[in-house]
Amino acid sequence: MEGAVSIAIEARDGAARAGCLSTPHGEVQTPAFMPVGTRAAVKAMSPDELWSLGYRLVLANAYHLAVRPGPELVQEMGGVGRFMGFPGAVLTDSGGFQAMSLAKINSIDENGIRFRSHLDGAPVALTPESAIELQERLGSDMMMALDECTPYPIDRERARASAEMTARWAERSLRAHRSPTQALFGIVQGSIYSDLRAMSARQITALGFDGFATGGLSVGEPKEAMLGMAELVVSMLPEAKPRYLMGVGTPEDLLAAIAMGYDLFDCVLPTRNARNGGAFTSRGRIAIKRAIYARDARPLDPDCGCRGCATLTRAYLRHLYLSGEILAARALTEHNLFFYARLMSQARTAIASGAYREFQRAMIDRISAAEGETGGAKSNVV
Repeated sequence: MEGAVSIAIEARDGAARAGCLSTPHGEVQTPAFMPVGTRAAVKAMSPDELWSLGYRLVLANAYHLAVRPGPELVQEMGGVGRFMGFPGAVLTDSGGFQAMSLAKINSIDENGIRFRSHLDGAPVALTPESAIELQERLGSDMMMALDECTPYPIDRERARASAEMTARWAERSLRAHRSPTQALFGIVQGSIYSDLRAMSARQITALGFDGFATGGLSVGEPKEAMLGMAELVVSMLPEAKPRYLMGVGTPEDLLAAIAMGYDLFDCVLPTRNARNGGAFTSRGRIAIKRAIYARDARPLDPDCGCRGCATLTRAYLRHLYLSGEILAARALTEHNLFFYARLMSQARTAIASGAYREFQRAMIDRISAAEGETGGAKSNVV
């Protein structure tokens, strides 16, 4: 089933590409970062604030919406986008990752996944067919085929069996796909084994999906392995379809993935770090709770154009955070999402001008040098 979404590549610089993703709810300039709206809400942000920051595509969590409020209600309210009041496009996942990360799994077999709800322990069953039905009822613009997201570490034979089953599930997902206005993406798995990743990429790309994703990374594996597998897979994905790297989200990793040729990204990092007092800036990461900011009258980032940096000092933000004020989470979240949106915009401009590699190196050098001087946190979680 073709035509629900399409991507037009407008500029290239090496493998990096800038384009326009057309969806039933408008166009999305790529490369694009998707804020994560787990329960049809990006934490601490209103839909109009996301729109004003330039976001035209967000991610919602099919599993969470299935258990509350339920797909019937979302469908009755006109679909997930209208339900949450977001005028742009919405991508929903299949629920496979949550089966691994949130719930106690009872069993995974050829038919699907059975586990317990994280809310009340009620049994939940996901099959490739029911995951598609769920997402079609949610009314998202882009849906993900059910896959098994394996943890790290995992032995080769278990990873092979999982990747092969994911391919069989992908075929069943395509057969279950009915809605001509909703795109369906296939997901490449295979853990950190290059031969299994290549096998999975061949199997998934042989199927008629509207887009393709690399999944099962950023689950605890070494950074070098994550980047290596991401690069291997993207080299095997079709040029004419959108390419999505799932769950990878530090600024440095996003810049590396853009250089590989990925178009779409999502991660909880900017919003989760904000709620924990962490800010991403053009001069490195800041942990606002540190005592050195107690009398710091500077903005978080003097080069930032977000509302918080125009009016709020580091000292005040530190006070808000230590006092448990909701404004701390709101201001830091808006700042981080502004930073990520601007990073994507800067990347697109650099690709169009043929200077992406220089931009990437300059950004990483600047962030690294600033963090070395200030003692900023360098890990994924501030």
